[in-house]
Amino acid sequence: MTLKLIARVRLGLAACALLAGFSAPVQADPGVTADTLHLGMSSPFSGPNADYGIAMRRGVVAAFDEVNATGGIGGRKLTLTALDDGYETERTVANTQALIDTHQVFALLAFYGSSPTTAAMKVFSGAGVPLVGTISGADTLRTPVNRHMFNLRASYADETAAIVNHLVALGITRIAVFYQDDGFGQSGLTGVTEGLKAHQLAPVATGTVPRNSVEVSAAVAQIAKSSPQAVIMVTLLKPTAAFVTAMRAAGYTPQFVTLSPVGANLLAGEMGEANARGIGITQVMPYPWNDALPLIRRYRKALTMQDKNAEPDYYSLEGYVTGRVMIEALQRISGPPTREKLIASLEHAPIDLGGHRVSFTPNDHGGAHEVDLTIIGRNGRILR
Repeated sequence: MTLKLIARVRLGLAACALLAGFSAPVQADPGVTADTLHLGMSSPFSGPNADYGIAMRRGVVAAFDEVNATGGIGGRKLTLTALDDGYETERTVANTQALIDTHQVFALLAFYGSSPTTAAMKVFSGAGVPLVGTISGADTLRTPVNRHMFNLRASYADETAAIVNHLVALGITRIAVFYQDDGFGQSGLTGVTEGLKAHQLAPVATGTVPRNSVEVSAAVAQIAKSSPQAVIMVTLLKPTAAFVTAMRAAGYTPQFVTLSPVGANLLAGEMGEANARGIGITQVMPYPWNDALPLIRRYRKALTMQDKNAEPDYYSLEGYVTGRVMIEALQRISGPPTREKLIASLEHAPIDLGGHRVSFTPNDHGGAHEVDLTIIGRNGRILR
């Protein structure tokens, strides 16, 4: 074969290879097919905190059903795999790995808990998979900014500052802290301490409870002897109810205030309407009964389409908001969805859901910072 012929053969092979490269389909990200877009969630659906995960999933599914009824995202229906982690860190990490590797989800949403999500962040960020929304205000999920973690709620520092400022404005200065001994509780304790420091104050006492426990006797003894005017509780449903009940049984009736993760409706149901009355609770989502907001009207309609007997609450609303933020971001994407396009879409411009806005930039994935102060009133109603 002559050198000229060899050169022609090589040129022809190169051209074929180039054409083959142009005709080869672009590999889609996992979780994307011609007619579906698959998402994943890990939250507690069993154990003492199951009510939280169940309510949040209800809201997410309501949002997905709403958009799927109109054809989905670019003709792709949204599907969801939701795994139970029981609010245990190790299970959340394992679920995150399984959602990415086994279930091949496109992205994640609606996780639950500070310590579980912080541990899972190494997994999903290492795999380049975005997570939109988790029930946590912990600083470990906000600083430094992780480009795959998108928070939708105010931080615990925001919530505790609002509580402390409110109490001090009322002339209450003897403030104790009852907190869960994990990332959630410790983050809240730091927030309260910093908030009090701004007023030249410090907690008069602190008491702890282990995660997933209602053993509050030691905390009650420690806090009661300081005779606080108010107790800020950085705890979830069961220990909050147990602590307030035990304090009152011991003859102590300070002002009890807790953070949004407790779940106002759930607390009233757990303690009974009369016993829960007067407990203050911060909120980081809009008032679920405010039909003046387009978001709330849409949420309540979507909720009843899923279950005509469903009652509004803050947790299902937060799940719905999480689902709607994911939907709005996906709808902004031009062409086939990819994880990198989803990140760029979320960071591109604020998302207005009709009276509630979340906003991300490459340097701030905080989402929102609004805090509302509410109280459990007569008949278990949540009052603003």
